[in-house]
Amino acid sequence: MAESSPAIENLFSEGRTFPPPDEFKAEALVTDRSLHEQAERDLEGFWAEQAERLHWMKPWERVLDWDLPFAKWFVGGQLNVSDNCLDRHVEAGGGDKVAYHWEGEPGDVRTITYGELRDDVARFANALKSIGVQRGDRVNIYMGMVPELPVAMLACARLGAAHSVVFGGFSADALRDRINDAEAKVLITQDEGWRAGKVVPLKQNADDGVTDTPSIEKVVVLRRTGNEVPWTEGRDVWWHDLVEGQSADCQPEAMDAEDLLYLLYTSGTTARPKGIMHTTGGYLTGVAATHRLVFDHHPDTDVYWCAADIGWVTGHSYIVYGPLANHATSILYEGAPNFPEKDRWWEIIEKYKVTILYTAPTAIRTFMKWGTDWPEKHDLSSLRLLGSVGEPINPEAWIWYQTNIGGGRCPVVDTWWQTETGMIMITPLPGAIATKPGSATFPFPGVDADIVDNDGNSVGIPGGGYLVLQKPWPAMLRGIYGDPERYKETYWSRFEGKYFAGDGAKRDEEGYFWLLGRVDDVMNISGHRISTTEVESALVDHKDVAEAAVIGKVDETTGQQIVAFVTLKGNVEAADDTTEVLREHVARKIGKLARPTTIIFTPDLPKTRSGKIMRRLLKDVAEERELGDVTTLADPAIVEEIRDKAAARPQED
Repeated sequence: MAESSPAIENLFSEGRTFPPPDEFKAEALVTDRSLHEQAERDLEGFWAEQAERLHWMKPWERVLDWDLPFAKWFVGGQLNVSDNCLDRHVEAGGGDKVAYHWEGEPGDVRTITYGELRDDVARFANALKSIGVQRGDRVNIYMGMVPELPVAMLACARLGAAHSVVFGGFSADALRDRINDAEAKVLITQDEGWRAGKVVPLKQNADDGVTDTPSIEKVVVLRRTGNEVPWTEGRDVWWHDLVEGQSADCQPEAMDAEDLLYLLYTSGTTARPKGIMHTTGGYLTGVAATHRLVFDHHPDTDVYWCAADIGWVTGHSYIVYGPLANHATSILYEGAPNFPEKDRWWEIIEKYKVTILYTAPTAIRTFMKWGTDWPEKHDLSSLRLLGSVGEPINPEAWIWYQTNIGGGRCPVVDTWWQTETGMIMITPLPGAIATKPGSATFPFPGVDADIVDNDGNSVGIPGGGYLVLQKPWPAMLRGIYGDPERYKETYWSRFEGKYFAGDGAKRDEEGYFWLLGRVDDVMNISGHRISTTEVESALVDHKDVAEAAVIGKVDETTGQQIVAFVTLKGNVEAADDTTEVLREHVARKIGKLARPTTIIFTPDLPKTRSGKIMRRLLKDVAEERELGDVTTLADPAIVEEIRDKAAARPQED
């Protein structure tokens, strides 16, 4: 009998440690582990203290109802997210403070104060009312990084209508699926967007997306580029026409703490995306507390930049809701980091004297490839804190970031969390925790994380295995929209009584957490979680494809590359352009970010006798590793044939 092996090997060791710099610690909000200890003693009391920093229209009766796996936080309490992000600051005399410095990619700029943002949100909320949007409705938003995107989100929150933002890089088919699942009444989009100097045809994609969407009554269109776009009379309406003449007086709805704030769709292990539900009181408590404490945010002096896209959860939590709840001044940038040159980010940091930068390891690795000449052209001395999000950051990139962007003086907060968690879960508090390059360090106060083996037993310290969460937290997802059974099955069935995140992790001898990436069939492409099944479904949707299997191959820049193994239908031969045809087909079905980097054509796929595709063997082939066990395959010889075909391919650029 074979010896049992650990769930995940604990191999890599990183010895470098960076304590909080004295100058940083002298001004830090938290300088010791007292908050961790407080939350450990009294979980509900800790979160109640964080919630009390918000404005409640009606106090809660109970902090937490926990009927595993369903949580309710701040039961009976009422508040409004738009009011907490805007009105309370304006009413306290903070209306003249800048909410967003916005940089359009072509060079146009806007400075928007809290007072101006509050009025814009109120007018747009009244505009939405005028076309029938009301409390309980769902509204889809498909836009680029323009100020009107947070305006639309906050206007929905003001009315009590749940929003569902779809990333502007997704295809028409992806948009259609999300609209239909949410049964959205209204779609908000724009004529076109800017990306790397080119226009993105958002309205055209939106038009293609709203075919076969019976719930859509109106499409609201923001004018951005001014170019002519297709138009459907009676359904389509210009943003500026709708807002013209609207009052800036719109009272925010008193929402129950557990009322739905938004849906955000994420990849699953089936082809159907999951509508993650985030509610009002607990979510806002979680993102406001983590934004303030993880980034050591000082509202009077900090200029904060989360360089994500609002279309992903990072943008929801740490561009819109967390920062605005904390009266932050933020940067909002529309375009690509290399337009017009590769120093656009560093130019923005110098111009606005940014103090906090939060970005993804993919971006950091790209900057590394471009070299240090670009940041060295600019004065980055205003920076005092750096953050990392989206995937584990390798130590080499961490050190480069800390040295070349942070000047060796800035703490780096590497954060682990998910669309489902809503808020940062594992992270240093930068004035209290010594950091290690590549480690997210320890759970945030009030978060109970552990690492378990295949049987759900804690692996101890040190040890590697599966990352789980053992107690509820305020910003946690409240379910999958319309499918509570899928919620239980997806997140709570693998280990009894524990939320399984789908990620592998280890702890070192000092208990520091190190994230090791996905353990299921969800790939991490440039920080975006993409289901292998969704890409496979898109490939098989093509008339010439009989079968496809997709894996993520490790890539130094993007985290993983998508490699597809495709079997064409019997009467079809692969032509010179077949690879590009299939890549573009996937782009149309899902979005450009899901295009396979490599497609290998094969007469068959490695399958067990029951027909299950053995993707781990395909991963071995793609990454040129020694093949694992092939004895369970119906045709063991097929793997050698696939390996020969892969080896014969020209090297990728």
